[in-house]
Amino acid sequence: MHGPLSSLNVLDFSTLLPGPFASLLLADMGAEVLRIESPTRPDLVRVMPPHDQGVSASHAYLNRNKRSLALDLKQPEAVAVVKRLVAQYDIVLEQFRPGVMERLGLGYEALKAINPKLIYVSITGYGQTGPYRQRAGHDINYLAIAGLASYTGRKDSGPLPLGMQVADIAGGSLHGVIGLLAAVVARQHTGLGQFVDISMTDCAFSLNALAGAGALAANVEPQPEGNWLNGGGFYDHYRSRDGRWFAVGSLEPAFVRTLCETLGRPELAKLGLSPETVDHLALKRELQIEFERRGFDELEVLFAGVDACVEPVLSLSEAAQHPQLQARQVVTQVPRRDGTSQPQMACPVKFSEGLPAPRHIGVSVGAHSDQVLREAGFSEQEISALREAGAVA
Repeated sequence: MHGPLSSLNVLDFSTLLPGPFASLLLADMGAEVLRIESPTRPDLVRVMPPHDQGVSASHAYLNRNKRSLALDLKQPEAVAVVKRLVAQYDIVLEQFRPGVMERLGLGYEALKAINPKLIYVSITGYGQTGPYRQRAGHDINYLAIAGLASYTGRKDSGPLPLGMQVADIAGGSLHGVIGLLAAVVARQHTGLGQFVDISMTDCAFSLNALAGAGALAANVEPQPEGNWLNGGGFYDHYRSRDGRWFAVGSLEPAFVRTLCETLGRPELAKLGLSPETVDHLALKRELQIEFERRGFDELEVLFAGVDACVEPVLSLSEAAQHPQLQARQVVTQVPRRDGTSQPQMACPVKFSEGLPAPRHIGVSVGAHSDQVLREAGFSEQEISALREAGAVA
């Protein structure tokens, strides 16, 4: 079976998380993704714990369905290999700081001269322009600069370090894929590629959505626990008697009534309904009392058949076993080299025609070097010369 993106061929120079997550989505949807990896400076994700059968679980997941070509880009012969491949792999994804690829002789203008159809996507922390373009950063920094951290947290304890990488993935990875596919559509009409500049900070800023719209248009600055959706009302998490948590999102009147009735306190609903009597903080205090009277299992059973926007906060292992997520097949089995398989998170995008079955987990550096070079037309003598020069490993 061919996936919907089977016509795309991508050279992926990225490391760590944003670029590899983007190219994982592309590979899962059928694109041919070739990782260009350094034989001397391995990606840190390769050694990131935990490990499964000696392989980093993160690497095995982020790099499934991708091939690997080990090139030392400091060698001119390796740069020449990339320029030869660009005729076939007409999409480049890279994540270096601005100027690095240019210094290697592999910037957009240099490769565009070889293939005008080239689509070149650069994912960086702060973008290709501006005073911060060369500044180092991580997810927590981009969220801070983008304003998201300023109202995500508690009044008394400040911003929260989030458990997942919002700027990296929602900012860099997903917007990178959107930009890449938009450029593909444009190329179908014009016959020309283009450069796509993805700043994780820019994209994180756009994720402010509701709060950002109010701040810019109405000068209403969001604050921690300052509105209904960030802990300022009863839309929040509540602790059970045994120290676990439930998420309560019962904002609409019907859900408020059902929530309070299910807890045996129907009289509390008025605190969250009428504009004359609304007191979200009073309702919040009473709800916490009611949740703390009951254990996690009791509450889970209590709300299981109730449509009130109340759900248990699950661990990742519990989430994988949840009947809804199992029905959606969010976990897939991916072949290992030894013939066994590893459970991984599946591609979340569903197509009526389906997707190809996962081919393999992330591979070792340069696992496909010879195969890729032969397919690109390199002779055995040329491949041997590249190895002797230290350009290919």
